[in-house]
Amino acid sequence: MARGYKAAVVLRIVGVSEATYYYRKKHFKQERVYNGGRPLPGFSLDHKRRPVSDEQIKEWLLELIAGEEATYGYRKLTICLKRQYGLIINKKKVYRLCQELGILQPQRRKRIQYPRKLANNREIRASNQLWEMDVKYGYIAAEQRFFFLLSLIDVYDRSIIDYHMGLSCEGKHAAQILQRALWKRQLFEKDQLPVVRTDNGPQFISHAFEEACLEYCVEHERIPPKTPNKNAHIEAFHAILEQECLSRHEFESYQDAYRIVSDYLLFYNQRRIHGSLYDLSPQEFHQAMHQQAVKPLVIKV
Repeated sequence: MARGYKAAVVLRIVGVSEATYYYRKKHFKQERVYNGGRPLPGFSLDHKRRPVSDEQIKEWLLELIAGEEATYGYRKLTICLKRQYGLIINKKKVYRLCQELGILQPQRRKRIQYPRKLANNREIRASNQLWEMDVKYGYIAAEQRFFFLLSLIDVYDRSIIDYHMGLSCEGKHAAQILQRALWKRQLFEKDQLPVVRTDNGPQFISHAFEEACLEYCVEHERIPPKTPNKNAHIEAFHAILEQECLSRHEFESYQDAYRIVSDYLLFYNQRRIHGSLYDLSPQEFHQAMHQQAVKPLVIKV
């Protein structure tokens, strides 16, 4: 028929009645071609309609299963996310995120290769005794996507020794930061190495980061779930970063965000005055302590 032959002739040859042909042509539409659906947005909204990245939700899920909710499945975890963090999220997405993390009920019974060491109370009397690491999420409004800032702070002198900023943040990036920080502080040949304290984020429970800690002989301790006060110094830095940098800019692109945040980190380390550091910047305080120009501090964590 596509070549110009009459329908009656073609139907008679193939043995199909005209009534059947025209009925099916009228009532059966062409099958739709599945194109894979819309792309995943990479975030969910909270009750104030603010975007929350999937990486942040994953971190909350890991904190939940590390605490009292350890036996919960994805359906109950969905309820916890809604009640505790005000997320607008359904159980199908929570299932997908749990599947990506490998924390669905059958996988959760697997033996953990690296034993978890909880954070201890300490008195810090010098630099390079305790470092804290954590992730901060920024939002690029023009591109509608998140970026990650993984920072490592010295608890004593408040210096951001090193950081990673990118559109992804994995355990390998945390391992690279640790290596560079040890090199910057010239600690590879030292007997006393700093303790590194983190939360239970996916970057810090990864094999890559744990293997790096073992390789460099660095003690890694993790805070209990829902105790950000145990990681107070890096949390305070992120609050300062949010107030003085991130909330004051609406980023047009990732390059724009990288430039602005990098400039702020340089200002923070070299020139920003800290009341708790004798009104010196972290870099100035670190140098003053090295020269014994100021009275030593005792920091209890």
